[in-house]
Parts: sequence; C-alpha cells; structure tokens
Amino acid sequence: MLHILRNMKPRDRWLALVCLLLVCGQVYFDLRLPDYTAEITVLISSEVTELSEYYSAGAKMLGCALCSAIMTVIVGYFAARIASDFSFDVRAKLFDKVSALGAGEIKKFSTASLITRTTNDITQIQMLIAMGLQMMLRAPIMAIWAIIKIIGKSWQLSVVVAAAVVIVVTSLVILLAVMIPKFRIVQKQVDDVNRITQENLNGIRVVRAFNAEKYQEEKFDGANTSLMKTQLFTGRGMAFLSPIMMFVQSCVSVGIYYVGARLINNINVPLNGTVSEMMTAVSDRATMLGDVVSFSSYALYVIMSFVMLLMIFMMLPRAQVSATRINEVIDCDIAVQEGTETTAAESGTVEFKDVSFRYPDASEDCLKHISFTAKKGETVAFIGATGSGKSTLAGLVARLYDATSGRVLVDGKDVSGYSFETLYNKVGYIPQKATLFADSVEGNISFGKSAQKVTTDDVEKALDIAQASDFVHAMDDGLQSHISQSGSNVSGGQKQRLAIARTIARKPEILIFDDSFSALDYKTDRILRQRIKTDLKGTTCLIVAQRIGTIRHADRIVVLDNGAVAGIGTHEELMNNCEVFKQIALSQLSADELAANA
Repeated sequence: MLHILRNMKPRDRWLALVCLLLVCGQVYFDLRLPDYTAEITVLISSEVTELSEYYSAGAKMLGCALCSAIMTVIVGYFAARIASDFSFDVRAKLFDKVSALGAGEIKKFSTASLITRTTNDITQIQMLIAMGLQMMLRAPIMAIWAIIKIIGKSWQLSVVVAAAVVIVVTSLVILLAVMIPKFRIVQKQVDDVNRITQENLNGIRVVRAFNAEKYQEEKFDGANTSLMKTQLFTGRGMAFLSPIMMFVQSCVSVGIYYVGARLINNINVPLNGTVSEMMTAVSDRATMLGDVVSFSSYALYVIMSFVMLLMIFMMLPRAQVSATRINEVIDCDIAVQEGTETTAAESGTVEFKDVSFRYPDASEDCLKHISFTAKKGETVAFIGATGSGKSTLAGLVARLYDATSGRVLVDGKDVSGYSFETLYNKVGYIPQKATLFADSVEGNISFGKSAQKVTTDDVEKALDIAQASDFVHAMDDGLQSHISQSGSNVSGGQKQRLAIARTIARKPEILIFDDSFSALDYKTDRILRQRIKTDLKGTTCLIVAQRIGTIRHADRIVVLDNGAVAGIGTHEELMNNCEVFKQIALSQLSADELAANA
C-alpha cells in the first residue's frame, strides 16, 4: 500500500498536508463545543447570571460549529480531488504496464483479472484515500486530543472511558483477524465472475450451438454464489460491529452519568455551615456537573473516533488486497526489453542461428536448434503438425518472446537490439486470431504509428491487395463503415483480410503471416498471395500455414517436427527427401492431385 502511495504527485502531497492542518483545526473547533456546553451548564446552575452570558457562550458554540463545517467541506473537496488524481495516475500507469507486457508475462494474469485490477481494485483504493483523508486523519487526532482534555478531570470517569476503549479495540482486532482473509478471497472471486462472463460473451455462438446455456448458467451461478456468500459473511461480520459500538456508546453515557451523579452526591452542602461554605459547595457541585456533561461529550468523541476508524478498517483490508494485486502487475518484470538500435545495413533479411526456445516453467524446449535464412524478397514457409512450434517461431521474429539460446537476426542485427518502433516498422505481423477495433474500416487499416503516414490511397491499395475492396465498398458507408468491437459485424474471412490489409498498409520490409489465410477460401487465398508477390516485390514473406496449396510455391519450405527442423527445401525437393512433409502433403491431396498441381 505504501509503495503505491509514494507515487502520489507533489501537488497532491501538499494538498494532503493542507488536509491534515484543516483536520486539526476541525478537531480543535469540535472539541471546543463541550467546553462551552459545560460553561452553559454552570451558568444554568448559577442563581445570578446575565442573559448576555448565555448569548456569548451560544455564539461561540455557533462560531465553532460553523468553522468546523467549513473546514469539513474543504477537506472533503481536497480529499476527493487527491483520490481522483491518484486513481487516474495509477490507472494510466497500470494500463501502460499491461501494454508493455510481453506474451510470456501476460499469461500470468488472465484478461478478466487485469480488467478487475484496472477498475474495481483501483476504485477500492480511491475510496480509501477519499475517506481516509477525512476519517483516518480525523479519528486518531480527535481520540488523542479528547483523551488529553479529559485526563485529570476525574480518574473514576476516565476508568469508564478506558473500559469502553478496551472493549471496542478488542472487538475490532478479533473481527478484522477473521475478515481480512475473506477480503482477499473476494477479489479473486470477482475475477472468476468476470472471467466466466467474458468467456460466455466471447463464446456465445459456441454455447448456443452446443445447447450449453444451462451449463454456463450453472457455472456462473456457482461463481456468483461463492462471491455472494463471501460478501455476506464479511458484510454480516462488519455489521456486527455497529451494534457493539452503539451498545458501548450507550453504556459509556450511562456509566459517566451514574459515576458523575455519585461524585456530585459526594459533594456535601453543609446546611449548618456558613453562607460562604454553602456557596462554595454549590459552586463545586455546579462545576462537577459541568465536568460530567463535558466529560460525556469528550467520551462520545473518543467512541466516535473508533467508529470512524471502524469505517476505515472495513475498507482497509480490501483496499490492501487491491493494492497488492495492482503492485503485482506494476512490479512484474518484463522479459522482453527494448533495445536502442534504429538503423541496419541490410534490408528485408531474416536469419535464425541455432535458435532454441523454451516457455517459462516448461520442462523442455519447444524449438530446438533452428537455423535458416530468408533473403530480401523471398517467401519462406513453415509447416508441421499441430504443436510443432510454427507460431512460436514466427513470434520470435516479431519478438513476442526472446530466444532461449541462439540468435534471431533481422536485417543482420539481433532483434533484441532494436527499439520497438524500429523493429515493428520493419516487421509486419498478422497473428492467427485477427483482431479489429471498434472504429471505421479506414481507422482500422490506418491504425497505429508507422514509419510513413498511412494515407487514404494506401488504405485503398492495401484493401485491394488483400481482396477486401469488394465487400468494404459494398458496405453502406464504404471506408467509413463502422466495425464493431472485435470485428463482430464481419465474417471470419473478412476479418482476416482486413487484418492483412492493415499490415500491408504500413509497408514493412518483412511480412509474417501466422496462419493468417486459414479463414479464406482457396481462390481468395491464391489471388491474395499472387497480388502480394506482384505488388509487393522486394518484401520478404514468412508464412505459417497448414495448407499445402498455400505454401507449395514458396522459395523455401521449413518443415518442423516436434520443434526441430525435419527438412528445408522447395516443395519438389521435400516430396523426394522429407518423409514428414510427404505425409502432410498426401494427407491433404492425393498423389494424382499433387502431380497435376505440379
């Protein structure tokens, strides 16, 4: 928690200091009220009192109450401002950190959990800061100040207050010891509810296709019920403190007035004494009555301070858990660090030199001693069984991960040496799952920052090469047609073509297609690859694919088998020399079809 609070802006720190000073002033004026109450009580007990004295004491009470109210409003405003600024900064920092996480780190946190941490967890801290600056500062100051003012007035009355404080503190300690573990569970259960909801929304078609609505409802109901039970437990536990506080407060009032009555009764008025002795005794009784009244008010302020602390303690455990969860993301070490290189002597070349890669926590390498070279303008394809490491290999070029051993070179330099902007201006990566944003077609195609500004003509040309012009211009608003979140209003094939067009529009030296033709029909697949070859001459293409037809005309084909290279060559060479490739080819096409296509 303190780690996060240290990130507060200097301006907000000064405002927090101002809040502290205002709270001290507020407590001062609040604690002056019992003094004037005692003064009025003594005046009432006095036989000879001018009416102006009541007005004077009442005016002072009104002035103290007004000053306290003004300071309370100012503190509330400053506290809300500080909390809002702080949550804004933490949310921005968290978003930037998540954006910088590599593929390896992102797997440590689920998407649902990251959303919860960016929203609900930060809200918990914001509420704590807003309330804390008002109550957490006020409560201890008021309690200590009130205790100082009652010390020395009467040890009998002080014992009553001390007993009440012991009961309240014991109750808080016991209850919080039980509640804090539950608050940790609550945030994880919120993650589960978000995760199941997100899964259901993303896979709604699959759920309906398999008549799994009931199963999903039961799955959600299980997570939701667990969350409800935990929150009910914490809510009931915290609600239990309220009647304890009210009971203690009432007992304190009764105890103070009972003990006070006994003390007043012990001050005897000598009926047979002199007038001076009788007046002194009466004055002592009036003074004691005033002390009892003021002592009662001070005691209630002490109890009120613990009630305010209770409200903070109800928020503190959950906010502490939220702060820990946020720090887990912010303090997460990023494996893929940005380099400084911005230039290269070569252009459009990719080379793997004895590259091996192992995922974190994996027991063995998923890529083993991979070596090959792709020269400028060449098309190099990768094929292999599911899980053979094709997409991982493509990800190493795009630097989603760093190689465990060996070197991945782009334009003759290790990819780890490039700045991210330089590398991604050179490399255009189209992943397996096409992702579109809630924007216009043109906004999606010209998305991001590239070495050269993407113009409308660039967008039109990229759509034409990607075979997307026809369906885009058939939309009502053409390039300005709206694309829904995740591209839900276009088909899978249309989504892939838009994703390919987006990468082509950036004019990279190297295009990486990570199984990016899987949703295209054979005709569109063939025409698109022909257009890339003719319109983008000099662009190096790395193609990960499952279809033999997609890669058979590549300059070189790299065959992967269990993470190792089983063969490298042209289609014809591999059909003669590589049994793994031959089996893949014959599983898709017959020998006659392969011969005819050749």
